[in-house]
Amino acid sequence: MTTIASASPSAAADHTTLSSVERAALDATIEELTAGERRWAATPLAGRAALLERTHAAIAASAERWATTAGRIKGLDPGSPLMGEEWISGPYPALTGFGQLARSLAALAAGTSPLDGARFGTAPGGRATVRVLPHSAHESILLHGFRAEVWLRPGVAASTATSHAGLAQHHPSRTKGVALVLGAGNITSIAPLDVAYELVAHNRVVLLKLNPTTDDLEPVLAAALAPLIEAGVLRIVRGGAEAGAYLAHHPGIAHVHITGSAVTHDAVVYGPGDDGRARKAENSPLLDKEITSELGGVAPVIVVPGDWSERDLRYQAEHVATMRLHNGGYNCIAGQVVMVSSDWKHKDAFLAALREALDRAPARPAWYPGSDGRIASATESYPDAVRLGDDGCRVLVELADGGDATALERTEYFAPVLGVVELPGTGQAFLDAAVEKANRDLVGTLGANVVVAPKDRKALGAGFRKAVAALRYGTIGINAWTGVGYLTATAPWGAFPGHPLDDIQSGRGVVHNALLIDAAERTVVTGPFRPFPRSVAHGELALFPKPPWFVTARSAATTGRRLTAFAARPGWLRMPSVFAAAFRA
Repeated sequence: MTTIASASPSAAADHTTLSSVERAALDATIEELTAGERRWAATPLAGRAALLERTHAAIAASAERWATTAGRIKGLDPGSPLMGEEWISGPYPALTGFGQLARSLAALAAGTSPLDGARFGTAPGGRATVRVLPHSAHESILLHGFRAEVWLRPGVAASTATSHAGLAQHHPSRTKGVALVLGAGNITSIAPLDVAYELVAHNRVVLLKLNPTTDDLEPVLAAALAPLIEAGVLRIVRGGAEAGAYLAHHPGIAHVHITGSAVTHDAVVYGPGDDGRARKAENSPLLDKEITSELGGVAPVIVVPGDWSERDLRYQAEHVATMRLHNGGYNCIAGQVVMVSSDWKHKDAFLAALREALDRAPARPAWYPGSDGRIASATESYPDAVRLGDDGCRVLVELADGGDATALERTEYFAPVLGVVELPGTGQAFLDAAVEKANRDLVGTLGANVVVAPKDRKALGAGFRKAVAALRYGTIGINAWTGVGYLTATAPWGAFPGHPLDDIQSGRGVVHNALLIDAAERTVVTGPFRPFPRSVAHGELALFPKPPWFVTARSAATTGRRLTAFAARPGWLRMPSVFAAAFRA
């Protein structure tokens, strides 16, 4: 059975419990957006670009309040380095996303393509690729050592991608109604970026219903997105599951986009309870409109065995711990199943370093609703699991070759639960077996992580890239947590394409994608195996220190604040202060 634990309150409750006053208020909001759609249809591309630029400025003015409010929601000490997460996953990606979308619209207004001048390449299986990171001279310095490329679907030529980039903005007057965005409750930039993508990529005006977990952020988002609200193309409402259900099935809503769990998605599409399960079995949707979704899953971390130093083992253990513990473990892209070789000579040393990294990571509250229950479920399935951290709330499940990993692989725990499974083999044989297992056994296709030393990747030759091509995931991180793909405004973000409604896995469609690329299949992000200065000492051309998104980065809060200020007003003179903070990590 496929299970993804519910990570957000269901949006498919009985909406008849809403009062007549509540329904009337929601009806009136949709009518306002219908009028706003007519104004949006009459707005030329240059005017749309200017509107996004004004929104970018409003986000910058709201950034401090945004980050501090998010930290308060999550129970973080305002002086903790962990506050860096709220800067780097909140106002920072919102600024880079809105900024790049404005530039893409300006390019279209000038009669050019957002992909003009892009660097194209090839990948296995007749795929064209386009480099999206670095996308500017600033990025080439700030993120030195990181790169990202979008792999297009097989057979899509570079020339086709260039001419099609722009999506619905090639015909701006052809608007597509009112979209309902059911906002996420974990990462605070998700909902604003989803709003921007519906507005630009799909040419729909937007009704954003906040997840109740983030209700306190409503006045902040109202200020940050005020230009869109004033233009009549956005409305923000609060409400519980009943309001979400009422809106999703409202005749005035043309499209639904949801970020959450597969359980919530299925309840929206087929209805809740036994009736909904019966409709799903017959693939008879109750929802009478298109729905796109980003739904998380169980993300693998494939550790390719190699001759690592003790410092490599410690650093990559911190890296894997970050993949699980960032935001407390409440991420749709959190690493959950670590695959290691039972034949790796450093296996025991790596697992010891991983235990230590999980145990010593900074403490934080279990803030997301239902966390305790999901941890209890994991320990019930695996009574021998190790409890780590000062409060024992981090769970590590270590399974030897042949151990039953079914629950670990088929349940998105959305909590600080990490598992280790062992596979035999080394080199290409191990990598191919791990890829096969990830594709076959793990629920979801949002993101996969591969950790490999440069010399081992080189030894694999073309076989490594073929293994990457075989991974059926929307974002693949090579020595870079797939969360970097989320933070990259120019990269599409979403599940691997092709899931039917009755087997939704990690969802359908993409978001972010600020270059408005058509026919994207996946994003491949690559980072340095070692931080600077060890990277250079080992022949890697990477000047990036310990990343500020590491949960152990001591200067993360300062770095996040300065990165956000840079995204608000990019300039060479602002770069040294970012470096000064980052190199104290």
